[in-house]
Amino acid sequence: MDQAEVLLIGGRAGVGKTTVGWEVSARLRAAMIAHCVIEGDFMGQAHPAPEGDPRRKKIAERNLTALWSNYAELGYHRLIYTHTVSVLAENEGMFQRAMGANVRIVRVVLTASDATTRERLTGRELGSELEHELKSSARKARILDEQTPLDTVRVATDGRSVVDIAREVVGATSWLPDTSG
Repeated sequence: MDQAEVLLIGGRAGVGKTTVGWEVSARLRAAMIAHCVIEGDFMGQAHPAPEGDPRRKKIAERNLTALWSNYAELGYHRLIYTHTVSVLAENEGMFQRAMGANVRIVRVVLTASDATTRERLTGRELGSELEHELKSSARKARILDEQTPLDTVRVATDGRSVVDIAREVVGATSWLPDTSG
């Protein structure tokens, strides 16, 4: 059986994680590379949070474990996982428990300036959450700057096309023999 591998795409809100994750998937599909995609933001979305799980970590891990089990049973061994702080070392255990102790973890953190993320979030957040998202994005950017492991690939997104960014992200995985095209 092939080793399980996960590409973690992290970064502050408004940096383009979901969009880049889907473009990475498009590149892999074009190359006929089997994989699956999970948007980590949805793994713990429950209100109120389950009792004893104030940060939604336990429910997120249970959901990831269940989904990965289904994918693995069908023969998948590559996962693209997008979530703001997924790249932090404190989350490594969740992926090892869900995907197996020998899972190969590739970390990529997307970066963008305050101005770029403000512009993106203003276009995206049409409801009552804009101010909360802007503050949370800035706070998470600081956390990621301070706590992201040294082996994490950093990819700037300001002023770049999603295709170009995804090419660089895929290059960090070694899942494609040549990512220059």
